[in-house]
Amino acid sequence: MDPLPLPQDVLLAAKPGLSPVANPIVATPPKRRPRTRIERVHDEPAYVLHAHPWKETSLILDVFSRHHGRLALVAKGAKRPTSQLRTVLLGFQPFAASWSGSGEVRTLTRADWSGGVVPLAGRPLLCGFYFNELLVRLLAREDAHEALFDAYHAAVVELGTDPHGWAAGVEPLLRRFEINLLRELGYLPPLDRESQSDQPVRADAYYSVDPQLGILPASADAHRAEVNFIGPGGGLYLGAHLLAIESNDWAQDGSTRAAKTLMRELLHYHLGTQPLRTRQLLIDLHQL
Repeated sequence: MDPLPLPQDVLLAAKPGLSPVANPIVATPPKRRPRTRIERVHDEPAYVLHAHPWKETSLILDVFSRHHGRLALVAKGAKRPTSQLRTVLLGFQPFAASWSGSGEVRTLTRADWSGGVVPLAGRPLLCGFYFNELLVRLLAREDAHEALFDAYHAAVVELGTDPHGWAAGVEPLLRRFEINLLRELGYLPPLDRESQSDQPVRADAYYSVDPQLGILPASADAHRAEVNFIGPGGGLYLGAHLLAIESNDWAQDGSTRAAKTLMRELLHYHLGTQPLRTRQLLIDLHQL
C-alpha cells in the first residue's frame, strides 16, 4: 500500500536545514465593507428654497446653506400642528440648521429661527420666488457658494424694505442678484475688458456678449448702428452700458435696460428651453 502523502510543511520539517515556514500558507482575511461616514453639521446658516410633503407628517426641504450649498433635508414631524418647526421652516426667513446623515437626503435634527428679515408679500414675494427658482435650476447639489449666499441674504433683506415692490430700486436689485449668480458660477466675465484681447472696454464702442467667448468687439457696421438689438448671436451693447453694469451704476441712462437684455440672454442660454415660471409672472407685472 502506498503511503499517504504528507503535507508540505511536514516534508520540509523532515529535511535538515529547511524551515517549515519557508513557504507559509497565508490566510486572506475577509474583506470588510467600508463604514459609511455619517455627517453631522450644527448651526449652519440656511434658507428654505422649496418644500414638499413626505409621508403624513414630514417635509422634504430643498435648503440653501452658506457652507454646504444646496442640499436636501427631511424634516420629520414638521407638518404636525404642535411641531415647533412650523414657525421656523418658512420661505425667506433665515434659520440655523443642524443635520446628520450619510445619504443624498440628510435628517434635520434642529432648526432655530435667526430672525432679522421682514416677511415678504406682494411683488417682493414674487421676486423672492424668482431668486429661489434660479438657485434651484442653476446650483448643483452640495456645491458651496458663500458669497452667493451672502448676496441672496442681502437681496431678501432689501426686498423686505419695500413691501409693495414699486420702488425704483427693485429692478436694479433683480439685476444685481442675477449678475452675482452668473458670476459666482463662472458664467459672466468681467464687463470692463474684452475677453480675448484683454483690452479695456471703450465707452463709445459697441460689443457683443457671447455666453462662451465673453466680451467681443462689434464689427464696424454694427459700431455705426448706435442701437442695441437682439439678433441670433445675441445683443449689441454700448460700452458705456457695460461699464455701468460692471460698476453697479444704475444712474447711467440705458444701463438698466441693457442689463435686463443681457441677463435674459445669458440665463436663457444656461437654463435651456424650459422657461422660468416666476419670470413670466414678473414680466406680466412689468417688473422684469
